[in-house]
Amino acid sequence: MPLDFLLRLLSNLGVVAILGGGSYILYQWYEGNFVSDRWLYLGIGLLLWSFLGFLPILLMHRPGKDEPTPLRSKRVQRLARPDGSEIEVEFYGPDRAPTLILTHGWGPDSTAWYYAKKQLTDQFRVVVWDLPGLGKSQKPKNRDYSLEKYARDLEAVLALVDDQPAILVGHSMGGMILLTFSRLFPERLEQQVAGLILVDSTYTNPLKTTIFSKLLMALQKPLLEPLLHLAIAFSPLLWLTSWLSYLNGSVLLTTKISGFTGTETRGQLNFSSLIGIKSSPGVLARGVLAMFKFNETATLPKISVPTLVVVGKSDIATRPFASKHMSAEVPQSELSMLSPGGHMALMERNQQFSDIVRAFSTACLKSK
Repeated sequence: MPLDFLLRLLSNLGVVAILGGGSYILYQWYEGNFVSDRWLYLGIGLLLWSFLGFLPILLMHRPGKDEPTPLRSKRVQRLARPDGSEIEVEFYGPDRAPTLILTHGWGPDSTAWYYAKKQLTDQFRVVVWDLPGLGKSQKPKNRDYSLEKYARDLEAVLALVDDQPAILVGHSMGGMILLTFSRLFPERLEQQVAGLILVDSTYTNPLKTTIFSKLLMALQKPLLEPLLHLAIAFSPLLWLTSWLSYLNGSVLLTTKISGFTGTETRGQLNFSSLIGIKSSPGVLARGVLAMFKFNETATLPKISVPTLVVVGKSDIATRPFASKHMSAEVPQSELSMLSPGGHMALMERNQQFSDIVRAFSTACLKSK
């Protein structure tokens, strides 16, 4: 979501301050302009922080019994799209089992569904895909990162499941894609989609439903949009500083603030931080600009299938009031709140999340 990416852009300034400051102090000490050895220790300390700051942050977190890894399936299908993009689609679980199609959020890739892929494949066929421009999916040649483009891509993924009833699950921007899909393909809801699960998502420009929304909305045109266009222009440089931000620990802190509530494990925090910085900052900036134009308020009352709205009680990226509004507006809907849980509750509260998805999906598919 925009909040996490914007925080990471700001953390890149910290890279310059810490690394540049340490280098400057050591140079001045070497030249004799800073006489005291305290300057030497300060300069060395800042340089060590620049490259090893992530270690104490990770060590302060407990290790988990099952830490996430970039798990990938060998059962893969590639989908070529008219805009030149190519989608990586992966299949898990029995081929003829009831189907769940999982759409991840903006920034990570489909490996973010690590726990769901492990915990739900005993009963369901789980289909995941990388949004074009992220993960193993090639980006569109026409630079179209709109929600409508991704909704059409989802329709193509749905066509792979042989007209079997399916549950569509979307996290964060993935939920926004599901709402756009519902507007563009209402006939698919009636024919093939047995239910929707919207996870930590929103129905409008996400700046309106995040923390500090009034301030961010005021800054969108004069500051945030120009900043995102600069991120596109200087993408290679930002990609480098993003990795340096990971090394100094600032990316871990922004991920913790925007995604978790304090019960996350060491591996969950580290994994979520790493998958967020692998992608091109230019691609991420274009996607955020597209989200600023998103508004599916009028779509909510027209959704014709059962819908489960899931949100972390302490989510600051898409605050719970957005989920409550969606649940109130969608005719056949129910709200489930994960506590404690933030924007990454699907990871932090993974077993509880999978149990909720399992119960809702089983009920929907039985009635289809």
